[in-house]
Amino acid sequence: MNETSELIRRYYEAFNRADWPAMLALLTDNVAHDINQSGRESGRERFARFLERMNSSYSEQLKNIVIMVDATGTRAAAEYVVHGVYKATDDGLPLAQGQSYVLPGGAFFDVVDGRIARVSNYYNLEDWLGQVRRIDVD
Repeated sequence: MNETSELIRRYYEAFNRADWPAMLALLTDNVAHDINQSGRESGRERFARFLERMNSSYSEQLKNIVIMVDATGTRAAAEYVVHGVYKATDDGLPLAQGQSYVLPGGAFFDVVDGRIARVSNYYNLEDWLGQVRRIDVD
């Protein structure tokens, strides 16, 4: 359990540093990535492309991270709060104008031989859309 908790902690520390090579090194070659309200992608290369796309449109830090691990150490979950800036318009989403957002989120993990074999991310898309669509009036 402690090894899995440490693995997930290192994964999120790398995310918060925007250290994509360190994140990718923690994944299995055929990692399954379930994208929030979207499909599943498989493989470390596809995950790397996802990170590149996300990095071009968003600047995010995860805070208040709580990691939970099952007794076998093969399954884990994390809850966190995303603090982000929408810096460049992502395909099919509202115009980016540097909007900030704060959003609760979570993820589920499968762990195989000390590496992450599945990441399933969840957050409330409607909450995020409401935050980036709001117009502040002075």
